[in-house]
Amino acid sequence: MSQEKPAPVRTSVTVFERIEQESPAAISTLDKLDVAKVPGVNIDDRLRMVPGFTLFRRNSSLVANPTTQGVSLRGVGSTGASRTLVLWDGVPLNDPFGGWIYWTRVPSEEIERAEVIRGATTSVFGDRTMSGSVALFTRPAEPMRLSFGMEGGNLGTLQPSAGFSHVIRKIGISGFFRAFDTDGYLIVPKERAGRIDTPAGVRFAAGAFKADYSTAKDRISLKVDVLAEERANGTPFQTNSTSLGTLGANYSRDFGAASLGVIGYHSRQQYHQKFSVLAADRNSERLSSYQSVPSEAVGGGGYLKAKPGRFNWTIGTDLQRVEGTSTETVLPVGLRVGGGSQTQTGVFGQGDAKFGNLQLFFGSRGQYAGNAGNFYQPSGGLAYGTGPFRWRASAYRSFRAPTLNELYREFRAGNTTTQANPNLSAEKLWAVESGLDYRGELFNARIGGFYKEIGDLITNVTLSSSAAAVVRQRRNAAAATVRGVELELEKRYKQFRFESSYLMADSRFVTRERLPQVPKHQGTAQITWYGRKTLLTASMRSSALQFEDDRNSQLLPGFALFQLSARQDLWRGLKATLAIENIADRRILTGFTPFPQTGGPQLYRVGLRWDGRI
Repeated sequence: MSQEKPAPVRTSVTVFERIEQESPAAISTLDKLDVAKVPGVNIDDRLRMVPGFTLFRRNSSLVANPTTQGVSLRGVGSTGASRTLVLWDGVPLNDPFGGWIYWTRVPSEEIERAEVIRGATTSVFGDRTMSGSVALFTRPAEPMRLSFGMEGGNLGTLQPSAGFSHVIRKIGISGFFRAFDTDGYLIVPKERAGRIDTPAGVRFAAGAFKADYSTAKDRISLKVDVLAEERANGTPFQTNSTSLGTLGANYSRDFGAASLGVIGYHSRQQYHQKFSVLAADRNSERLSSYQSVPSEAVGGGGYLKAKPGRFNWTIGTDLQRVEGTSTETVLPVGLRVGGGSQTQTGVFGQGDAKFGNLQLFFGSRGQYAGNAGNFYQPSGGLAYGTGPFRWRASAYRSFRAPTLNELYREFRAGNTTTQANPNLSAEKLWAVESGLDYRGELFNARIGGFYKEIGDLITNVTLSSSAAAVVRQRRNAAAATVRGVELELEKRYKQFRFESSYLMADSRFVTRERLPQVPKHQGTAQITWYGRKTLLTASMRSSALQFEDDRNSQLLPGFALFQLSARQDLWRGLKATLAIENIADRRILTGFTPFPQTGGPQLYRVGLRWDGRI
């Protein structure tokens, strides 16, 4: 298994299918081999090797409640809602009601590449791009390709998967299916667990089908994906389930002097959640309420890009309408209903101009966000390249409208209650950043710094706190600032590849408290050995201390986790795989409810996968 040659520094953002736009952003591109060599059931665990990529809490999506699975980059966080737009083949994965991500939808083995754009350096994308965007792309259809896989591991883990694709003249079809089940693990310290503490985990089934019609100038694509999952949240009564489906279609055409793209999608989902009150000794619980949250979203956009040259530009418009209602039955008697609709429309233009080694960037977006107001999102920057070096700098403004979940739905984790707030305002951000990239034949480096100011940041404000219960409410807190430095290094030597990254993000309210769930320091290191038929990867991920709450009274100590993955080619597309997470079986504190919560123990999986043509 030979080591792939280094790809050139990516300087463009994929807006839509064949449409790309140059950007001064710090862009990390992971190909399918980069994704495969990092252990993890879902792709969020693979993306954690990108500096600054975090979910709201330290938990993997393997056990985390879906409402805490929003993504933040570079320390721009504070709640479970995503400050990052996540796209899969151009269609948003962000939940229409709450903005979080169902990572169980995405099969890592079927992803051709992932683009992680840190910062809102382009005006192409609107809401939920305060900290950046993540774009995932399904591998293209190939003639008569089939794949089958089976993984099993400790804690009763089992994951079957299958995929197919075929090309008939100008038509390509592809699809996948995967399922997962596990006994799960305790998310509280074992020695302090009571009779009601049971393993947390998830079981799910997900699938997708995609059809493409392509000519030299035209491309039409249709895709549908579905998910059904059930989660145990750590006690018998605290469970949730989700069923969802998304239909997306797009069309693109190359006119020679310009390219046109049009996309549309429709998503529907049903979310159910049960809550309980736990006894102080954790030996009994009482069912307190259960929620039903149906929601749907419809959206689309159009893009027109000029043929690349000295002056490049892309203009477009997009639309999204979301509807959802949270109906909560409060026991013994009571009913709490909240919800509504949100409509957002945007018009944007993004361009660049080249003058020798100098490239200038400019962008503008006007966004109507319904009751959240109207917003103007400008961006500008420059880049200068000479030899293997590229210097870049940019300034931009961004925003995020509150989700229906933040406005109308109350949430409970253990004995911690977080109240909704229908009077929330939109978050606003402006930022400047600069960086230097070096791309050599065997050595690559990237270093950069950034400064962000956030106004009206939505955070969970503590109203009361005791050893037995905590009450918080989502509120627009005082302004916050994020100052940071990021560093990435990559070295190739014969059959070895060394990679490391570091992020310092000092995220604070203006009152000087640290933002909840945001560490000041994060780092990763990875070494990969490429044999003729063997791939071995050892990696480490570390994080400094962080705080659970806005008062900085609940400390979560820092940690370092080690993991290992291996892949061995056996015969004609048949591969054996091994993945071990948290090799040292280290206990990680992930939160307080107000009882301490812990992360995953040592997890290992072995598997066989066949992927080839018939």
